[in-house]
Amino acid sequence: MKSSPARPLWQGRTLALVGIVLFAFSLRSAVASLSPLFDHISADFELPAAVIGLIGTAPPVCFAVFGLLTPALERRFGLERLAVAAMAVVAVGLVARSLAPNSALLLAGTALVFAAVGTGNILLPPLVKRYFPDRIGLMTTVFSTTMAVSTFLPPLIAVPVADAADWHFSLGLWAVFALVATIPWIGLAMRHRAAEAAKEDDEEFEAPSPRAFGRMWRIPLAWALLVAFAVSSTIAYTSFAWLPKLLVDIAGVSPATAGALLSLFGFMGLPASLVVPLLVTRWNATRLLFGVAVACGFAGIAGFLFVPTAAPWLWVVLLGLAPLLFPMILVLLGLRTRTHEGSVALSGFAQSGGYAIAALFPLGIGLLHDATDSWTGPLIVLACVVAAAIPAGVVAARPHTVEDDWERRHGAW
Repeated sequence: MKSSPARPLWQGRTLALVGIVLFAFSLRSAVASLSPLFDHISADFELPAAVIGLIGTAPPVCFAVFGLLTPALERRFGLERLAVAAMAVVAVGLVARSLAPNSALLLAGTALVFAAVGTGNILLPPLVKRYFPDRIGLMTTVFSTTMAVSTFLPPLIAVPVADAADWHFSLGLWAVFALVATIPWIGLAMRHRAAEAAKEDDEEFEAPSPRAFGRMWRIPLAWALLVAFAVSSTIAYTSFAWLPKLLVDIAGVSPATAGALLSLFGFMGLPASLVVPLLVTRWNATRLLFGVAVACGFAGIAGFLFVPTAAPWLWVVLLGLAPLLFPMILVLLGLRTRTHEGSVALSGFAQSGGYAIAALFPLGIGLLHDATDSWTGPLIVLACVVAAAIPAGVVAARPHTVEDDWERRHGAW
């Protein structure tokens, strides 16, 4: 596997560093700023439970659909121009939903935002690989930490801002960050276009092959990363949908305490995003981290199954550590590829497939709970989901690339 010599982080790529941070911030702030305002919005117009349910289901569905489309769009327009378009569409969607006069247009604006975010999710790992091939671990830490911060920051200030102004302003203000995020990528798109003409024979500037994405279906490493991403996303989205109700029902906590424990679950992503990418890149700790994620997931689920009232905060912390797979997979999307086309294709394959699988579980868990009037069945299902990370970890932990896998099985990449 090729490694690029390290050079100073800021040297010749300050614009890319700023662009990646702003890009990552807008991907999550756009998603996390709506749900705290449902009460304020419903005071202006009816917000049916079905619409709220669709808004909750929309992220993984949109992420999956537009994750599949992104590699083709990237081949047509390039990473930088597509990054500009994604941020511009996020800004338009944020403004549109902040001005929505009814629930249908609120849902439409939200879907537009999630579509662009789905594209942006796929672009971040290849952008890091293009501009920081010598600092993949550090830059993955930077953008995954930024995403973690921008996940819990908007809910903290959304209601106070809405109380001070109104919910329209509280929703729309995040469009400013998306618009600002377009600025560095416009500059980088212009710079890359000139560099592409001058370095058309350089691998980093080759036009990606449309066959690369199709090859992912036949590469075990790509499937291992897809499964691991699906496990992390399933635990996260199912917990955000059902953990408060589970805690009230079986742990005997109040709704307010359940909300605080859900915040604790979300907060566990912050320390993971800080340390996991560096552990992977500097100490090759992939196998160990898979083991920690699986063990913590099993322990948290077992706590809820057998002694839910003993230490609910501990079970939440343990379950919240299982999605440490998320920042690990993000860094592996760069480390487990040799080429630009491989990075884009692998990112699209693993993330879109993982989100598609994860989209099934919040609804499925709810239906199973309603059918059995118990949380035992849903928790056993989640334990089976966690178990799927074991074989995935065995494959993903081996230091090889998708190009290596393909060449060993099918010949030249």
